[in-house]
Amino acid sequence: MSGEKRTIRLSKCSVDHHEKEAVSRVLDSHFLGMGVEVQQFEKEIKAYLNTELEVILVNTGTAALHLALECLDFQDGDEVLVPSLTYVASHQAISAAGLKPVSCDVDAQTGFIDLVDAEKRISAKTKAIMPVHYSSNSVDIPQVYEFAKKHGLRVVEDAAHSFGNKRDGHWIGEAGDIICFSFDGIKNITSGEGGCVLTADKAVAARIKDARLLSVENDTQMRFERNRSWVFAVKHQGYRYHMSDIMAAIGREQLKKAPQFAEKRKQLAEMYFNMFEKFPQIKPVTLKNKDIVPHIFVCQIVSEKRDRIVSYLQEQGVSVGLHYYANHLHEYFKTDYALPKVEDLCERLVTFPFHVGITAEDISYIENKLEVYFKERVL
Repeated sequence: MSGEKRTIRLSKCSVDHHEKEAVSRVLDSHFLGMGVEVQQFEKEIKAYLNTELEVILVNTGTAALHLALECLDFQDGDEVLVPSLTYVASHQAISAAGLKPVSCDVDAQTGFIDLVDAEKRISAKTKAIMPVHYSSNSVDIPQVYEFAKKHGLRVVEDAAHSFGNKRDGHWIGEAGDIICFSFDGIKNITSGEGGCVLTADKAVAARIKDARLLSVENDTQMRFERNRSWVFAVKHQGYRYHMSDIMAAIGREQLKKAPQFAEKRKQLAEMYFNMFEKFPQIKPVTLKNKDIVPHIFVCQIVSEKRDRIVSYLQEQGVSVGLHYYANHLHEYFKTDYALPKVEDLCERLVTFPFHVGITAEDISYIENKLEVYFKERVL
């Protein structure tokens, strides 16, 4: 093992001949836009999640967040509470809707939004809170809904990391205000690119269905019938955010594999948890929870220079990531206040390789390299 050098990717999709055949089926139909494949994918997601919520597919997870916020009809400049520790898409979706992202601190152990800090940032313009399922963690979502009820806020869940997860035995997406998923190339399931909005709010759902198609009223049903609207009725701003049948065909095949993907991800997470028990210098942020199907596996470096470990692992062929850079430090979203827990975490976080293609031998390789690394250093 010590003389072998592997290349272990941080993340990658898992597709095979099933997805290829599905795409070929769409190509052979000569109807590539939004049509029956999208309609079927929406129905199948609804059935899979056992949900009564409306399911609306769009072309990215960012589009899902953007439309969810825009169709709530807030006023320009209204504010949305959001953790600073998230992919920049969360903040960009808020600003794209003409709203102001108000960055909040996070729990130092889990990366989930700190509601004590969030409460300090409420103003007369605060209209919504966007909890992010960081590293697929949503165990504190019930507290978010209590917080939102107390302050009269809408909840838009950024659940990009959480498709196929459960909480207290119920699917994420089974209930809630507005929940947004991502199906990009490296998520728990993929449609190549894609996203999804789920909501019980019929008015918001109707707006989103139109808004994804440039807000041409009722164009969704026409597309599902492989037709087009030629007499347009447009009352709101709209976007080219619909999902194509090519993407939906990929997604439908991936949904069939979701249970086996979930089981493999849980097994992989368990191997990591067992491995990191040997290394007190590295502490998982990803939670050990039977309901969680991790999208990424995030750790914080407790007692060593993060960049030194990152460089070493990359030299050994182990790709690692940094999820994420604090959004309140970006020039575009920069705040006039500090968020100490986010800032500290962002100096310590490391994301280890995590996808269904990783083997037990890969984990053993990473373990061996970490053993060598720490043996050579007196901490």
